[in-house]
Amino acid sequence: MKFLKLLAVFILAIAVNGCGPYNFTGTGKIDAKTFQVNYFQNNADLVEPGIERTFTIKLQEIIQNQTNLNLTNTNGDLVYEGEIVDYRITPMQATAAQTAAQSRLSITVNVRFTNKNKEADNFEKRFSFYRDYDGSELPTGATLAGYIDFIYERITQDIFNESLAKW
Repeated sequence: MKFLKLLAVFILAIAVNGCGPYNFTGTGKIDAKTFQVNYFQNNADLVEPGIERTFTIKLQEIIQNQTNLNLTNTNGDLVYEGEIVDYRITPMQATAAQTAAQSRLSITVNVRFTNKNKEADNFEKRFSFYRDYDGSELPTGATLAGYIDFIYERITQDIFNESLAKW
């Protein structure tokens, strides 16, 4: 009986030790203490005012909410920079009256990520997502802001996964 208790404790100790650092965001151990998100310029042909500021803030928020890294304005261990390269509204389906039955708002962001402690993690990549809506609708105000937030939620999560979660 005493042997079984010792065996159980030994197996439990190995199991706990083998798990290593992990959290539910999938980041594991991050070899950094600070991050900085430089202002993302809006270089899209179709300009929607304020979306660059909104994107910059959303990216800062997701990193702050899902890690214990500290946001800094300069000399961050992790640096995110880039630009919004495409903001587009495209008709997706036509009606018999030659009007759009469904339209798509899509946004593409080019991101340059630099990890000063591990250069192998550096990348430059485009991230994009979209939101479909009824073609008779002209999204403005709070509706448009909601669509943009929906798109940014997905893009910022993809950037987080690519840079820190490695999914």
